Amino acid sequence: MVYRMLAVNIDGTLLQSNGRMNKLTKDAIEYVHRKDVQVALVTSRNFYSAKKVAKALKINPTLVAHQGAFVGTNIQKPLYVSRMPEKLTLEIVQLLEKVECQIQVSHEKFILGNRVNLPENLLGRAVMFMNEQNIFSQHYVDSVSEELAKKPVAPPKIDVLFNSDRDKEDLFSLIADMFPEVHPISRMGMSLSIVPKGVSKWTGLLHLANQLKIKPSQIVTIGDSLDDMEMITESGLGVAMGNAPFELKKAAKWVTRSNDENGVAYMLKEFFRKQHPIAFLEKMNILK
Repeated sequence: MVYRMLAVNIDGTLLQSNGRMNKLTKDAIEYVHRKDVQVALVTSRNFYSAKKVAKALKINPTLVAHQGAFVGTNIQKPLYVSRMPEKLTLEIVQLLEKVECQIQVSHEKFILGNRVNLPENLLGRAVMFMNEQNIFSQHYVDSVSEELAKKPVAPPKIDVLFNSDRDKEDLFSLIADMFPEVHPISRMGMSLSIVPKGVSKWTGLLHLANQLKIKPSQIVTIGDSLDDMEMITESGLGVAMGNAPFELKKAAKWVTRSNDENGVAYMLKEFFRKQHPIAFLEKMNILK
């Protein structure tokens, strides 16, 4: 089998525990790219946060961001984007505001959040970042629902951080029951992400693969968390990090070292060293 695409999760996989990318990992990603393999970074992060990580690489990988709801390399011309309707977003936020939690309505161009448990330097002001000649703002207000009522938003994702496990469990069930149009995703700790129904890291990756005419069996995926499970099991070669939970390791076809032991670099160099560049294989008429 010749693999045409590499999809790598960011946090806990591409990045070490300190949030940095090891040089060996950068070199390995670029090594695979030189073999004409398409590279995608797959993440629950928003587009701009993922883009910041991507800039550490010498290549320009496609981003499957917002848990798979946004796919592309350019924020102005996405290859794919799925959004929650404005009215639905407002109704979900109004429900979330009935408990104490931190809410972030995550649009690809900005984040709108409430002021609960935020550092003082973020309160009451917009934090601006320059990226691709656009301005990315993180704007925090007293009431997210009141802001949405004045300025409706159709976001790809909503992130929530609760103060208790009980609140997280209760709201997870309520949202799943009351809003069949969305898909709540339980994350580590007391975090919850909400995306449009049918959205996942794997479905976002499939949109990219379909446009590039790449089969699922020709994709190598690497991840470390349970929300990577679908892409680990459905891709041609699913790889779990050494720091991944047992369930993910059990489902993977390959288990590599941890993110702090350069697991991505180790796997890629071991696996792809025997694969010739795709352009060469096509020139030799070996690929069908």
